[in-house]
This record gives sequence, structure tokens and C-alpha cells, in this order.
Amino acid sequence: MVRACVERFYFDHNATTPVAPEVIETMTPYLRGQFGNASSIHQEGQAAKQALERARRQVADFLGCSPKEVVFTSGGTEADNLAVFSSPGHIVTSAIEHPAILAAAKAHGNVTFVAPGRDGAVSADSIEAAIRPDTTLVSVMHVNNELGTVNDIEAIGAASRSHGAMFHSDGVQAAGKLSIPLRHVDLYSISGHKLNAPKGIGALYVRQGVPVMPRQFGGRHEHGVRAGTESVPLAVALGAACALDRENSGALRDELEAGILAQVPNVTVNGRGPRVPNTTNIRFENVEGEAMLIALDLRGFAVSSGAACSSGAVEPSHVLTGIGLSKEQAKASIRFSLGAGNTREQVQRLVEAVAASAAHLRRIAPRVAHV
Repeated sequence: MVRACVERFYFDHNATTPVAPEVIETMTPYLRGQFGNASSIHQEGQAAKQALERARRQVADFLGCSPKEVVFTSGGTEADNLAVFSSPGHIVTSAIEHPAILAAAKAHGNVTFVAPGRDGAVSADSIEAAIRPDTTLVSVMHVNNELGTVNDIEAIGAASRSHGAMFHSDGVQAAGKLSIPLRHVDLYSISGHKLNAPKGIGALYVRQGVPVMPRQFGGRHEHGVRAGTESVPLAVALGAACALDRENSGALRDELEAGILAQVPNVTVNGRGPRVPNTTNIRFENVEGEAMLIALDLRGFAVSSGAACSSGAVEPSHVLTGIGLSKEQAKASIRFSLGAGNTREQVQRLVEAVAASAAHLRRIAPRVAHV
């Protein structure tokens, strides 16, 4: 139970983001009086259709594509699943993808998992080496959700398509933080709740001419890719979120990282390759990550020990063990992800809280071990 007297500070934006006030204001009319079905031909329906298509144009502008290439989904997981199950043949993906890709690829069955480098990035050479004559899809995330490391999707996409395979990238953690190069990308997933929109809405970019196999059936909604009456309020919210002006939080991330490294002994940054500007994943030797998470939570700071969808898992992060960390090292790691609303004062207070928590946990660790 959260203590009401403790001031709260949120540093877990890779898990989810607060809905922006502008987004709430834009979507609210479509939860009230403007409730028409976008497939209806009367005035209320046509007003809803116009709002839906306006949102589609906003998402297209954000991605740098045609509105005809935007399919609204329920979120990143559905978008990823649509991409994976559109492959009739062999799939190549990385071993540190989000579970939305890993689980779908395992269910698909015909898949090769490629290991990343120790820096947390997946190389185009390693992907190309895994491509076979029957490979029809390569899927590599743009940004890793736990490390923040950036993959060169232009090079990976070019290598994939040179062998006749479609290229999909899970862009859920990249959208809003990096430019999105679609030149060699056939399919690209985004999720609204990582972009200051509500949960339950996302989109899949589908290059014109690329075949996508529907996963649900009914009406001819969303270009025939996704049956079901569209949620106009959520689509409008995603469109509004895509149109937001965004600040770069890199300076604050760097200050947080430098402060922890300076004030806490025996810590290491995991994944030192190119990263998005809001994320750092730090390993605390001789500290249990879950204990650190709880200690910080009690001090008013929301952070993460890994992917939110894997919270409570007994096994250590597959991403951290995938880059060569031991199970103990993986379990000693914490992810800090910044976003709108974080300030320099909050970062300074977080550094102090981390230092105090680490010192306390290390001090009591020997006693805990003998209980």
C-alpha cells in the first residue's frame, strides 16, 4: 500500500506514461456527445469517420508514411503479433526481443533466435548470417525496452530485404524518442501508452503492397487487416499524442547516471552501446534488485527491475542474461526511465535515495543471508 504522506516521483516511463492533458482534452468529446460509429453513413457516423481519419493522418505524419499504411490496433502486442503471423516461412529475430515477439515467434514455430552483442545491440551481420532461403520475415526491435540500446534498423532492414525477407521492427520504445527511418522497413509497431496516450491503442505501419494476415475476422475495418469497430476516442488520443512536442530527457538521464556512479560504489551501467536518451539500466553489486526497487518505492520513487510485463517473474531478465550477465548480476539490476514531468531536482533526490538505499541494503545483507 502506498503511503499517502510520501511524495511520489515517477521514473518508470518505459513501462507506461501518464496521459498528457492535451490528449485527454482532445479525446473527451468522443467519449461524450460525439459517439458515432465510424462505419455508419449518417452524420454522426461520418463525423466519427472524419475524426478517425484525421487521427490516422497524424500517426502517418509522425511515422513519415501514407495514412493508407497505418493500421490501428489495441497496442504494441497486437501489432507485433500481426507482423509475426504474417510470415508464411522461417523467421529470424533476436533473443532479447519483447515477449510480444518472442512468444509469438515460438508459437509460429519456425524461428531462429540471434544473440546480441555484450553492448546490448543486435548486429546486421549476425542477422544476415541467420537468414535462410526460406526466411520470409526478420523482426528486430528498434530500441530495447530494458537497456534502451538502439539497433541499426536501416542496416538490418537492408540486409533482410536484400535476401527477399520482409523486415519488421518493434518501435514501441523508440517512438517519440528517436527519428523513425522506414526506408528499409516493411512493418513497424507503436503503442499509445508509451507515448502519453491511454492504454488500449497502438498502430502497425504496413508498407503498401506488404501482405498482412488478419488475426481476427469480421467486417472490413482497418483496410481489411483488423476486423472490429474502431475505438474513435482511443484513435483520436493516439493521433493527438503523436502530434505532441517532446523534450529530450538525455541531459537528465546523464546526470542521474553520473550521480549514481559517483555516489554509489560497485555499480555498472548495463548495455553501453548507443541508447535512447531517457533510459539507463544499472547493476548494483551485492544488492538484490527487488529489494532496491521496494526500498526506493518506500522512499517515493517508482523504478523498475525489468520489463513491466515480466514483473513478478522468478527468473532473471532474459535481456540481461542475453548480453552475458549471470543470473545474480541480472537480478541486481534496476532500470530507470525518464519522461515528461521529471526535473533536475527529482533526479538529485533520486540519486540520494539510491545511495542511501544501496548502503542500507549492503549493510543488512550479511544478516539477511544467515536468517
